[in-house]
Amino acid sequence: MYKTIFLFLSLTTTVGCTIQENGLPAAKPEMVGMSSERLNRIKPVMQRYIDENKLPGMITMVARHGKVVHFEKYGSMDIDKPMQLNTIFRIASMTKPVTSVAVMMLYEEGYFQLDDPVSDYIPEFKNLKVFSSIDKNGINTVDPVRPMTIRDLLIHTSGLTGVGADSPVDSMYSAADLSEGTLKEMIQKLSEIPLLYQPGTRWNYSRSTEVLGYLVEVLSGKPFDEFLKERIFNPLKMKDTDFYVPKEKFNRIGAVYAPDSVGIKIIMEPDTNTVSIPVKFLSGNGGLFSTATDYMIFCQMLLNKGEYNGVRLLGSRTVDLMTSNHISNEIMPDDEFFGPLLSGMGFGFGFAVLQDNIKTNIIDSEGSYWWSGSGNTYFYIDPKEELVLILMSQFVPNYYYPVFNQLRVLSYQAIVD
Repeated sequence: MYKTIFLFLSLTTTVGCTIQENGLPAAKPEMVGMSSERLNRIKPVMQRYIDENKLPGMITMVARHGKVVHFEKYGSMDIDKPMQLNTIFRIASMTKPVTSVAVMMLYEEGYFQLDDPVSDYIPEFKNLKVFSSIDKNGINTVDPVRPMTIRDLLIHTSGLTGVGADSPVDSMYSAADLSEGTLKEMIQKLSEIPLLYQPGTRWNYSRSTEVLGYLVEVLSGKPFDEFLKERIFNPLKMKDTDFYVPKEKFNRIGAVYAPDSVGIKIIMEPDTNTVSIPVKFLSGNGGLFSTATDYMIFCQMLLNKGEYNGVRLLGSRTVDLMTSNHISNEIMPDDEFFGPLLSGMGFGFGFAVLQDNIKTNIIDSEGSYWWSGSGNTYFYIDPKEELVLILMSQFVPNYYYPVFNQLRVLSYQAIVD
């Protein structure tokens, strides 16, 4: 297997070692039905963002049939610090699929059924109400038509809110400061706030995956971070993925940038006081740090239907269930952001799932699934083509530039067999 590493001439010695140490074999593109010449189109397009001072730096990674065929770094991770292939990124909402995998591992072990009421395991949710209106006397609520289920949490139809929306319920979330404290303390606060929608009636990107993180703690009897480390990260040898970054790895963390009048500016410098101490709030929604290589391993596990390098986390049928669409068109979002983003998409257990190539104007395969993080991190998995794409950067806002779409097009046009 390792001989293929040295056949991949476009990878440097450093890249080859990184891949070998983590069990990720490399190959020349032609060995997996891709064109080297066409794949080389990725670099100048991505480099242009750096040269034009639109993005500070990034990493792009492409694998097909389980072999890495492209692994490139661009620009800087911080002022005067060139981007490194092992740079550690805040992956934000790319935490959600990891949380979903943890939950479904417990599902396979018989701890719950998907349509069980959440309140069976989190009794604080037994008396939840649903927002109906607001008037001079305050918030009016009604009883839920049916209880929130674990499936609702996995597919964001729980009725919870709290991610970028604007409603009286969101204002209550902000006032409660839900991320200040532990997951258990968050649950107590949420139990006193009404749901924004009746469970099952609307897809709404929300705090659902935070609740799933707490559910893992309740069912497993372990802190969420310990469960992830013992059951996912250590077995897969995802050595750089965690809710904090140890001080010995601190120099590998990138700064977060944003646009300004002359290009880009730093809005968040790495700080040992915020990233190198164990955190109290273990966010299943978006709290993880990771690397391109670590997340590629996680994606390959999903592409392999739950197994990677001899380690099986999930059964193949469970992965099929997770990566299928569970949402009807009638309840998909129609707002200015998620409406266009998810046009032609469905949603699985933590992933958007491609349903209609015409609506999405995407050239790839139906059934592909993906998600991204708010700091411009991105993964894309196409089971039909056995293709995985990773892009890592640290720039907000997300989707400010069409860099994800360009990486996808540039990768697919390189497939020749």
